[in-house]
Amino acid sequence: MSKLLAFIGATAGGWLGWWLGALVGMMTAFILSIVGTAIGVYFGRQIARQYLE
Repeated sequence: MSKLLAFIGATAGGWLGWWLGALVGMMTAFILSIVGTAIGVYFGRQIARQYLE
């Protein structure tokens, strides 16, 4: 379940980062997508640890 929540967080974070970065430009969208993916994985795993263990 931890991996599933990390995947969902990565997807949501990457999408949000891309959407925000696309307002500025393509390279900014790419970089913010990477950052958003990392943040999403972190929070997805934190949620899994907090509620599932």
